[in-house]
Amino acid sequence: MKPIIELSDVHFRYPGATENVLNGATLSIEQGEFLAVIGGNGSGKTTLCKTFNGLIPNYYTGDFSGSIMVDGSDVSQMTVSEMSFRVGYVYQDYENQLMRPTVLDDVSFAPLNFGAPDFMEKALWALETLGIEHLKDQSIWQLSGGQKHLAAIAGVLALDPQILIIDEPVAQLDPHHAKEIYQRLKVLQEDFGKTIIVIEHHTEFIADFCTDVLLVDQGKVLWKHPVRQGLLQIEDLVKRDIFPPQVMQAALNCEIPLDSSDFPMTIADAQKYFHGLQFIEKESESDRIVEKKEQIASLENLSFSAKTLSNERKTILNKISTSFHAGERIALVGTNGAGKTSLMKCLTGMNKPTSGGGSIGSHSFEKGSLEKLSQEVSYIFQNPEEMFIQDSIKNDLTFFSQSRERDDSSFIEKLIQSFRLEEVLEKDGRLLSGGQQRRASMAIGLATNPTLLMLDEPTASLDVQSRKELIEILQEMDSVATALVATHDMQLVAEWATRVIVMEQGEVTFDGTPREMFDYGHVWKRAGLVPPQIVQLSIELGMRPAALSVNEFTSRIKEGVPDGVC
Repeated sequence: MKPIIELSDVHFRYPGATENVLNGATLSIEQGEFLAVIGGNGSGKTTLCKTFNGLIPNYYTGDFSGSIMVDGSDVSQMTVSEMSFRVGYVYQDYENQLMRPTVLDDVSFAPLNFGAPDFMEKALWALETLGIEHLKDQSIWQLSGGQKHLAAIAGVLALDPQILIIDEPVAQLDPHHAKEIYQRLKVLQEDFGKTIIVIEHHTEFIADFCTDVLLVDQGKVLWKHPVRQGLLQIEDLVKRDIFPPQVMQAALNCEIPLDSSDFPMTIADAQKYFHGLQFIEKESESDRIVEKKEQIASLENLSFSAKTLSNERKTILNKISTSFHAGERIALVGTNGAGKTSLMKCLTGMNKPTSGGGSIGSHSFEKGSLEKLSQEVSYIFQNPEEMFIQDSIKNDLTFFSQSRERDDSSFIEKLIQSFRLEEVLEKDGRLLSGGQQRRASMAIGLATNPTLLMLDEPTASLDVQSRKELIEILQEMDSVATALVATHDMQLVAEWATRVIVMEQGEVTFDGTPREMFDYGHVWKRAGLVPPQIVQLSIELGMRPAALSVNEFTSRIKEGVPDGVC
């Protein structure tokens, strides 16, 4: 049986570029695989996957050579339109795939325009398969980021392609829905026989759901292995700043032989592997009194509502009262649609409260102008492209200070070095890779020298190394009094935040430390959150309070543990 996808010695260079993005890529993919494509930002993962549906070489007409065969056909001899029936592709910038006013309109768009008489049935099947049929009549532009992502997946699924490619499937999803989407992709693979290809940075999802893993580096396919064998290539992965699942890292810290047949990949594996351990107890943070520093901003009964397509008002935020203090690193968490982004936009003045309000310094959120609030508050959008308004990163960085006739050159130079932007200063930010855009957007937000810095999903689409660098930058920001991050990244919450605010349906349901939140199972379960793998393992093994990082987990193991462990 021939592979469903086969590449042989594929080279490709984008128009105007000086170097190839693909350098002799060769691989074969069997029908029915659930394949994870891994590699660092800029390694060529996305470009490689664009060869599978004919975008390369039939749309991006750069310098191309090699052979691409999909389902027995030569891709170079087929149109992108013809390929769309065989290969569905959901892009990293998935919002560009949403074109119609309502969810059902958008999902039915492709089968309708290809003349399918049962286009509506196909659209409803796709929505039901992904569990979002309840959104069918909602406006696309009123959806949360994660809901839009699911709608984009449904839009390509409606054509019932044999191969489905998703670039960063969980980048904008809360942990509960991230797991759910992988479960639904698994159903498509196992029950419908579809070949699923994901570009993914989260090795925990790869371990739990994928059958195979493929490593890309500098435009070459280094290897393709069954998932267990692939994740055990520790040296290859770490060399490229890709880290195995946290339970594997814990075993590595315990100096377990790499060829151990019992090496844990999942929580279930690790429960057996670390069974019988005893742990050093740790003082509970809830028992300590934490001194509050200077108040930076406050909210008093802040509510916000917006009009729907039917001209009715929908409550997004409901009577939120809280305050932020200097030195706090606050994580704002909750499921998609909980109101996190709407709250941050109220803090910037982009959304005006329907009732109640608050202030930062002398500026009111309900009455203050955007210009005045921008001197205190900086908001970095979930989509980094929205941060680029000039024709180069250099001009974007200096825009704020120049418009206010301030000399911030030394501060901006420090940002350029901290975020490693020297090589992209003269480039348009919209043309950079995902990781480069994230770093540049962070620097642009900090260039305003704000009192309160807010970031919407800053680690989405970043490889592990870029994510680690981002966390280090967040920890070292001495020019910002307070940082507020809306995130689905529970590892970021565990390792970076000093405070967590949990939101549900526009209300605050928990406000405390990360350790307290993870110890209160009813809090994170009710909010649809999923703790990091090492936290879940700690809870299952009876560690109290749960460890928030791999290093903490291994450091709290008592001496004299069972034979064969640590």
